[in-house]
Parts: sequence; structure tokens; C-alpha cells
Amino acid sequence: MEKTVIDWLDAYKAAWEGRDADAAAALFSSDSLYREQPYAEPFRGPQGVHDYWTGVTATQSDVVFQYGTPVVSGNRAAVEWWVTMLNGGAEVTLAGEFLLIFDDAGLCRELREYWHFSEGRLEPPAGWGD
Repeated sequence: MEKTVIDWLDAYKAAWEGRDADAAAALFSSDSLYREQPYAEPFRGPQGVHDYWTGVTATQSDVVFQYGTPVVSGNRAAVEWWVTMLNGGAEVTLAGEFLLIFDDAGLCRELREYWHFSEGRLEPPAGWGD
């Protein structure tokens, strides 16, 4: 399962850095839930992911996505991520974590993310992602 998670994260990285909503949507199962905010309704299925990504990445450019070493247990994985980008022309940094649940085909059935925002381009602290 660890290879599946790494392959999925690499594809997610390529989708975000390329601002490719089609590629992002292809990573999710037909019954998937994408929980970008814990108190909001999730985006449902590949179409929900596509619609969300189309809107949220519209103002982004120069995206650089890094991820740490995933912790994998069965069909679940937790992983830190770090993103720097221009958003509306302003330099920003997002630091976050995914909880991912996969189906038997290696598609994400549920994504829960928690993230923090900072102005400017910041580098991860020492030991990050280990």
C-alpha cells in the first residue's frame, strides 16, 4: 500500500502544480468525499473534486508542493504537506496534513485535510516530513 500512497501523492503533486482539475479528479473514486474544511459539506465524487479544484486553483501560480514520509496503516495514510505559491499574485505558504482512505483500486475514497496559511514564501522547519 505504501507504493500506492506514494504514486497517488506524486500524481496529486503534479495535478496541483499543473493546476489540472481533470488530473486531480481522476485520483478519486466515484463515491469519494473530499473534506477541505472540517465543518463544511465535502465535495463528492470526481465531479465535486473537479469543480472545487477549478475554482480554488484559478488564482494560483508557481505552485511548489512537497510532502513528507507518509504513515500507512492498511488502506489509510497520513502525510504532511507544504506548498508555496503565488495566490492572486501574492506569495503565500500553506502547511498541512492529509488523512487519506483508499479503495482497493488505489483511488482515494476519502480525503480530510487540515492546513495553515501564512503570507510569504516560507521553508519547512528542520525535521519536517520525517
